[in-house]
Amino acid sequence: MAEHGAHITAASVVDDQPSIFEVVAQDSLMTAVRPALQHVVKVLAESNPAHYGFFWRWFDEIFTLLDLLLQQHYLSKTSASFSENFYGLKRIVTGDTHKLQRLASAGLPKKQLWKSIMFLVLLPYLKVKLEKLVSSLREEDEYSIHPPSSRWKQFYRAFLAAYPFVNMAWEGWFLVQQLRYILGKAQHHSPLLSLAGVRLGRLTVQDIQALEHKAAEASMMQQPARSISEKITSALKKAVGGVALSLSSGLSVGVFFLQFLEWWYSSENQETIKSLTALPTPPPPLHLDYNSDSPLLPKVKTVCPLCRKTRVNDTVLATSGYVFCYRCVFSYVRTHQACPITGYPTEVQHLIKLYSPDN
Repeated sequence: MAEHGAHITAASVVDDQPSIFEVVAQDSLMTAVRPALQHVVKVLAESNPAHYGFFWRWFDEIFTLLDLLLQQHYLSKTSASFSENFYGLKRIVTGDTHKLQRLASAGLPKKQLWKSIMFLVLLPYLKVKLEKLVSSLREEDEYSIHPPSSRWKQFYRAFLAAYPFVNMAWEGWFLVQQLRYILGKAQHHSPLLSLAGVRLGRLTVQDIQALEHKAAEASMMQQPARSISEKITSALKKAVGGVALSLSSGLSVGVFFLQFLEWWYSSENQETIKSLTALPTPPPPLHLDYNSDSPLLPKVKTVCPLCRKTRVNDTVLATSGYVFCYRCVFSYVRTHQACPITGYPTEVQHLIKLYSPDN
C-alpha cells in the first residue's frame, strides 16, 4: 500500500516521471487563465462598449491567436508548453531512451511540435465553439424558433440528445487515462499527449543549464542583418518573440492572483462579497429626449424599436430595460451581442419574456 502511495506523490527515479499532482496542476493553469482574462475583457466591454466591445465579441479568436504565439514560442525554445515549463516539466518524444533524449533547449521536432500546438490551441478553441453552439441550439429549442415539423429541428434535437453522451465518453476517456497513470500502467496522463507522440518528464540539471546558456548566448550574440529580407525576418522574429515573452511574463505574474480570483468569485464567498461591495441603489436612467424624427425609439410605447410594428411576444433586455418583439431582439442579439438602443454588451440569456395578466 505504501508503494502505491509513494508512486502517486513522488516520481520514479529511473524515468523522472512527474507525479499526478504536478501534471493536473499544469493542466488546470491555462484552464484558469482563460476565464480570468474573459472576465477582465467583459468588465472593459461593459464599461466602454464602443472601444472594447470588439475584444468581447472576438475574445475566442484573439485568445487563440495569443495562445498560439505563446505555446509555439515555449515548445520551440523549451520543449514544453507555458504551463508545463512553469512547473519545471518538458515534453519528451515517445520512444527516446534516457541517453538519446534531446535537451529541452533544442525544442521539439517539427512533427511533435505542430501536433502539440494542434492539441494545445486548436482543440480547446473548437471545444469552446461547440459548447456555445450547443447552448445556442438549446435556447432555440426552448423557445421554438423553428416549426415543429422542420427537418432542421429534428436534426439538432437529435444532436442535443447525443451530445451529453459524447461529452461523457470524452471526459471518461481522460479519467481512465489518469487512473492508469496513477497506478503506473501508462506513461501519459492525457490521451492527447499519446496522440502527439510525446510524454512529460521533469527538467534535469543539464536542461536548466542549457536553457540558461541559450538565453545568455542569444542576448550577447546579436549580429546585425545585412539584406532587407534578413532585416524583415529578424524584425518579425523579434516581434513574435517579444509578444510571447510579454505574454509569458504577464501570465507568470498573473498566475499568483488566480487563486484569489477563484476565492473571490466562489459561491461560498458571495455573501461576504455582497456585504463588502454593497452600494446604494442608483437612480433610474434618464430617458432619451427624442422627438418624432428620432431614429432610435418609436413615439408609441407599444411599438417595437426594431420592426416598427406593434410588439408581439414582449421581451425586455435585462442589460438596458428596453422592450422589443421576441423574434426581433433574439435575432439582433444573437448576431451583434449588443443592445440595439444603447449598444451595451448583451447575450441571449439576458432576454426576459414579459407576460400580461391576461396570459
